[in-house]
Amino acid sequence: MDTRTLDWNWRGETIRLGIDSSGTGPKVLLLPALSSISSRREMHPLQERLARRYSTLAVDWPGFGDAARPQVDWTPDAYAAFLAFLLTSVMPHPHAIIAAGHAAT
Repeated sequence: MDTRTLDWNWRGETIRLGIDSSGTGPKVLLLPALSSISSRREMHPLQERLARRYSTLAVDWPGFGDAARPQVDWTPDAYAAFLAFLLTSVMPHPHAIIAAGHAAT
């Protein structure tokens, strides 16, 4: 498992997020639940199993996970913009997206 950080800019604020990548093959994006107790680490067991055949990336949502939580108005627009950023700049055209809980919608 390769653990790194990802910087995303939202309305003039740089948000630093944790990401974990593993495996090779078609790209799969893993999104944890949108919950104060959830993080990308909840995806590790699935990520380990998928890494045999897929290149996986698990990412914390802004304001969640183990990184600092900046005082930002976390609106649905912010999360939509973050997801758009992931799908254009970080992992364009993934083979699949697997999301937990409310992140699945």
